[in-house]
Amino acid sequence: MCGIVAYLGNKPAVPLLLEGLKRLEYRGYDSAGIATLTDQGLEIVKAVGRVANVEAKIEAQGGLPGSQGLAHTRWATHGGVTEANAHPHRDDRNGICLVHNGIIENYASIRRLLEDKGHSFYSETDTEVLAALVGELYDPAHGLDLEKSVQAALREVTGAYAIAVMCEREPGVMVCARKGSPLLVGVGNGEYVVASDPAAIIAHTAQAVSLDDYNVCRITRDGFRTTTIDNIELTPKVMQLEMDLEQIELGAFDHYMRKEIYEQPKALRTTMRGRLDEKEGRVVLGGLLTLAPQLVKSRRVILTAQGTALHAAMIGEYLLEDLAKIPAECEYASEFRYRNPIIEDGTVMIAVSQSGETADTLAALHEAKDRGALTLGVINVVGSTMSRVTDAGVYLRVGPEIGVASTKAFTGQVAALTMIALFMARRRLMSPEASARLMGELAQIPDKIERCLAFDDQIRQVTEKYVHRENWLFLGRGYNYPTALEGALKLKEISYIHAEGMPAAEMKHGPIALIDEGMPVVFIANKGNQYDKVMSNIAEVRARGGHVIAVATEGDEEIRHYAEDVLYVPDIPECLSPMLTVVPLQLLAYHAAVLRGHDVDKPRNLAKSVTVE
Repeated sequence: MCGIVAYLGNKPAVPLLLEGLKRLEYRGYDSAGIATLTDQGLEIVKAVGRVANVEAKIEAQGGLPGSQGLAHTRWATHGGVTEANAHPHRDDRNGICLVHNGIIENYASIRRLLEDKGHSFYSETDTEVLAALVGELYDPAHGLDLEKSVQAALREVTGAYAIAVMCEREPGVMVCARKGSPLLVGVGNGEYVVASDPAAIIAHTAQAVSLDDYNVCRITRDGFRTTTIDNIELTPKVMQLEMDLEQIELGAFDHYMRKEIYEQPKALRTTMRGRLDEKEGRVVLGGLLTLAPQLVKSRRVILTAQGTALHAAMIGEYLLEDLAKIPAECEYASEFRYRNPIIEDGTVMIAVSQSGETADTLAALHEAKDRGALTLGVINVVGSTMSRVTDAGVYLRVGPEIGVASTKAFTGQVAALTMIALFMARRRLMSPEASARLMGELAQIPDKIERCLAFDDQIRQVTEKYVHRENWLFLGRGYNYPTALEGALKLKEISYIHAEGMPAAEMKHGPIALIDEGMPVVFIANKGNQYDKVMSNIAEVRARGGHVIAVATEGDEEIRHYAEDVLYVPDIPECLSPMLTVVPLQLLAYHAAVLRGHDVDKPRNLAKSVTVE
């Protein structure tokens, strides 16, 4: 949820660190800080707010020297948003300087122990406690150099961490480690860039090592080595980062969210490329081929996720039951872990996550795996933790998503889950002809999204009419009930308008009491099996003075008599419709945030990847 960048090489560190922080600011933007290390010691600059505030302070003091440094942009967990709580943190004795993502769960007991030993603390954070613990253990005279003291400290902590550490007494050395929070070591020519996200690395090198849990990496300008926290040496695997700078630049767009909404046609073409064999009526998913016999014989599927990914997983539940005729259920990952879930023989768990690092989803995945489930991942980030711990999976291939409010990852997840459902359906009971017909419709989705985007100006005009209203309802049935949830979430996330999504039939079981004169109620009313029922729900809202905004199928003129505003999407089989009906809702939320003057890409209190529970 926070962003780490660290550098060790021969260039001035600060320009590179600032550039990296700006690329990672979507991961946390409560406060930020930079530390550099030279032979003269540590220099640290921190500021509340955006990275630009740190940059201004550095410029005001004439810069920071050094070709070794740590940087961090924070999303507050322990302690308020203050300069004292911002990273980097240092200990009170040995010049240990540290940046940290994650949560040290036993920090309070460690802090009391260290206070008993005479240590003093200036912040409320768990991170400063970890820095002090490393400092307490640091004793080069008895073999505990920086690497060994970090290893020893990490053997004493519980929780999640990605850290980068340096020490005044060992210039030219950097140590990093991870457990439960992502960390990459970018390997250049005589230089190293450590980061929690490849976006901060790709401008400098496309070669990186992704650390696994309990890995520690010691870096000097001459090379690096990786070990476990028990000092067992490892052989690192250097991978090629699948990202380029153009993908993470704004280009002609004002905001990343708008760019990513407009990238959806291209992204989905990439997601489906080489995976739809319409001639044979088969979906080709290389990551699942070796497990095809087990998937065909599976007796139950559990889908688990959080946030937007959960809404995609809910659509996956409908798809698996409808197309593959297999019992499926969708679970909040955060609830699954803390229940006593029943995992029977033949159970498959599908974990859905853009980042592949979502803490709750990873915890649910481990729980299901420990109980014997076959595990699949639907993930966007190559090399992420989830991709390494699942038995198999499907990459989205939609490219990096920078905007905090997910858009193209959602449609990519739904497309991937559709292909998984077809992969299983064709092998279980679906005829080649039926499969080929649906695959043909799926292949048309990118072109049809482009037609949805052509109504952008109209959607903005509709948004202007209602943007002053503070309470909205989003209603849908069947496949588009999860879409209604997603539309409400988008509006809440970036415009701060209170919105609720629910099944349209549920409205009259209580929430109808909320409807007053002029209240905006968004109905997903595309043609489908429950269209007439939705029309009845629209009549109920109108009778109580609500203003209906309908997302409807092109050519449906009847609905104009029942809705104040209609946003059309092309006709498509109902099971594929969420990938179209969600697009007007994404644009509606985007325009609402812009019209209300909010920071679209960095909404308050939110971060892109939730890597702590």
